[in-house]
Amino acid sequence: MKRPGGSKRWRRLGTATLGVLVVLAVGAVVSSSGCASFGGVPSGERLARLERSPQYKDGVFFNEESTTMMGDVGTKVLSEFLFGNGAMRVPSCALPLFKGTAERLASAPASGLRVTWLGHSTSLIELDGVRVLSDPMWSERASPFTVAGPKRFHPPPLPLAQVGKLDAVIVSHDHYDHLDMATVEALAKTGVVFHVGLGVGAHLEAWGVPAAQIVEHAWWDEVTLPGGVRLISVPARHFSGRLPTRNNTTQWTSWALVGPQHRLFFSGDTGKTALHAEIGKRLGPFDVAMLEIGQYHPAWGKIHLGPVGALETSQALTARRLLPIHWATFELGLHAWSEPPETLVTEAKPRGVALVTPMLGEPVEPEVDQGSTWWRALPPLAARCPQGAELAVRSLDDWAL
Repeated sequence: MKRPGGSKRWRRLGTATLGVLVVLAVGAVVSSSGCASFGGVPSGERLARLERSPQYKDGVFFNEESTTMMGDVGTKVLSEFLFGNGAMRVPSCALPLFKGTAERLASAPASGLRVTWLGHSTSLIELDGVRVLSDPMWSERASPFTVAGPKRFHPPPLPLAQVGKLDAVIVSHDHYDHLDMATVEALAKTGVVFHVGLGVGAHLEAWGVPAAQIVEHAWWDEVTLPGGVRLISVPARHFSGRLPTRNNTTQWTSWALVGPQHRLFFSGDTGKTALHAEIGKRLGPFDVAMLEIGQYHPAWGKIHLGPVGALETSQALTARRLLPIHWATFELGLHAWSEPPETLVTEAKPRGVALVTPMLGEPVEPEVDQGSTWWRALPPLAARCPQGAELAVRSLDDWAL
């Protein structure tokens, strides 16, 4: 008997696998070709500052704790990429997007704290009067190329032009799903200041962002935004690089926002680290921790949290609520697309962790909103999708910046 959806799953698998292999292979071959999306290379005073960092040695950054990238099962991971593992990694139907995002954002949050998750790790954060955009990604693919690489499940819930005035943009690290050249170029025209880890400014300058709009942070560096809100770069456990030949030449970071009334933690990409308890002690308790839950695998357990790791990290950070990010936008892992939130919901209750699970594009005030299990409304097979809701190739206009 033919497995339901099997042929489509194999086509998706082949496309995703080919995309990953093409990105890696072509990236390695053309590393000196000058492709703009690859970004820049730290030099001069920027490089000198990197060399003074206690986390920098022999030309690369390292984590505070011994960290393996692929664990002991690299061959198994490659096999799953090539031959599949039965997981439905791509949604069966087009994902529902919240209607009325711009209208709700037109007024300030009554509680003083609001988060609008726009997909993956991109969120608009409003805290005690400041507006901050995290890891902005509006392009169709998380890739240096327009024809290959991981493709979005959904268009951005809010056009970039409707985000409104920003006080800061924060970037956790330079991987393509977190730092997107086209989005950066569009945002740079607004005059907003980008806050990034050490060395990442070289990419931004290569893309035409004026030096006056770039602030590079070492871990524990901080600046004060309007209204006395502190923005602090805090340690993370991950890696960096936009080319295989340039891995770890820039520093990865998480971020904390500490205002007169509210505190928020944004993980970017990170694995579990003992430093989370220190962050919680120094800057917590946090009203909400925005933690990555998706695109993980046991082989990557040192550099990604996954849902259970996110719950444990939320507790280490002394966070009152956990808002999950880094899922439902790209196929970058080997799990079913909806497995991370399901595991999160299942495991949160016995641990006593309060969750906020917004729809894509839904502005939520964590003190009063809990979100919903919206992903459960999607049918398991594409054949059962409502008319017009099939996951399909959309016009590039849907991703217009």
